[in-house]
Amino acid sequence: MTKNPLVDLHGRPHTYLRISLTERCNLRCTYCMPAEGVQLSPKDHIMKTHEILDIARTFVDLGVTKIRLTGGEPLVRKNIDTILRQLAQLPVELSLTTNAVLLDRYLPLLKELGIRNLNISLDHLDRERFHKITLRDDYEKVISNILTAEQDEFFTVKVNAVLIQGTNDDEVNAFVRWTKELNLHVRFIEFMPFDGNNWDLSKLVSYEDILQKIHSEWSSDAILRIEDRPNDTSRNYKIKGYKGTFAIISTVTRPFCSTCNRIRLTANGKVKNCLFSGSETDLLTPLRNGQDLQPIIRQTILDKHAVRGGLDDKQFKDPGEHHNRSMILIGG
Repeated sequence: MTKNPLVDLHGRPHTYLRISLTERCNLRCTYCMPAEGVQLSPKDHIMKTHEILDIARTFVDLGVTKIRLTGGEPLVRKNIDTILRQLAQLPVELSLTTNAVLLDRYLPLLKELGIRNLNISLDHLDRERFHKITLRDDYEKVISNILTAEQDEFFTVKVNAVLIQGTNDDEVNAFVRWTKELNLHVRFIEFMPFDGNNWDLSKLVSYEDILQKIHSEWSSDAILRIEDRPNDTSRNYKIKGYKGTFAIISTVTRPFCSTCNRIRLTANGKVKNCLFSGSETDLLTPLRNGQDLQPIIRQTILDKHAVRGGLDDKQFKDPGEHHNRSMILIGG
């Protein structure tokens, strides 16, 4: 561990870096990508492989111990195998977030490199609904790839479902039932505001709403609270006797900012010190100019607000107050 780690003015050490490898995706989930699409960065504005490695090494030198690769969809990046192999050589826990459409092609490589932790986005257990939200017909492939990864005890598989009122909130208990025979870790995520996703409070399925739905099928004695790990974004549970677990990520109704240790690096080389921050710090330009990135990164972390990028509760719940990228351009 570095003697001078990345600590913000609120005393939070930052050891977890999420790197978006691409702004492109092979699905079109409506809460992530606006219906009209997004303006992609010019190709020469996207980090090259060696630039990703250079920036990642700088963060490791500053005390980062965990790196998660995101997108867009990281597995659509043409040289993803090279990036995985090179990042796997760093002294970090390396993990991956994916929609699982292409996962079967890469499971052998992930296993070879010791990449155990997979976060897989899946918002519906119904094929027709899956198609409606993703605008693609890859349901069978995604389910097959999730089950293949789950059956290999090497992998820890988390399934992330963004809940939207009137869209998939009636599938909560079906997801929980999925954990009875499968060692999956299902995580329900409150719908969050980003540019172009038409967010408002009426579409929110809150932490309390989710628990109420689960209590409608299982007794309080059957729902077991699991101890959360340090810096967990989720509140974790399981049903007594089930193989898997479930959790709730309640960014909107119960934020976890006080224990945040996360930094995000966008595919075009900008640091976001908070998912909801309207400001970003360019690392790619100074890297290409031969500048030392460490002072820039340290100042960016020092500038981090205590809660939700500086938005108070009233501002956060007002769509007009948000000036942020679409989720696909930030990185999941």
